[in-house]
Amino acid sequence: MDLTVVAYVIYLLISVALTVWVARTLSHNGRIFLADVLQGNEKLADAVNHLLVVGFYLVNLGFVALYLNQDDVITDARGVFEALSTKLGVVLLVLGAMHLGNVYVLNKIRRRGVMEREQQPPVPPQGWVAPTAGA
Repeated sequence: MDLTVVAYVIYLLISVALTVWVARTLSHNGRIFLADVLQGNEKLADAVNHLLVVGFYLVNLGFVALYLNQDDVITDARGVFEALSTKLGVVLLVLGAMHLGNVYVLNKIRRRGVMEREQQPPVPPQGWVAPTAGA
């Protein structure tokens, strides 16, 4: 079998496994965070969590598929390792960037919710001001 095909198969197996592992980890631990962000609304937290996981899979697996192409022919074991290290390194960076982007957005939503909960209601009117003579 051609070593380029071997590198493709190994790349796909590791990339898909990493994507599934990261998505499950984020889903499991992110649910608690989402419940806090959404002020305890469990059904909404589960729905948003599921939508985020589906989007995560679509973006990352799409990237893995697009990044599969290898222009150079791999002729030895060293070439397999070099190609895999480059491809898997980029996949890991994309997974990390997606994770940090999700956390950043959710944290901004959480902060906004906390500020709204802590904000004091407006002061009720103490009385009325009499209109001026020229108005």
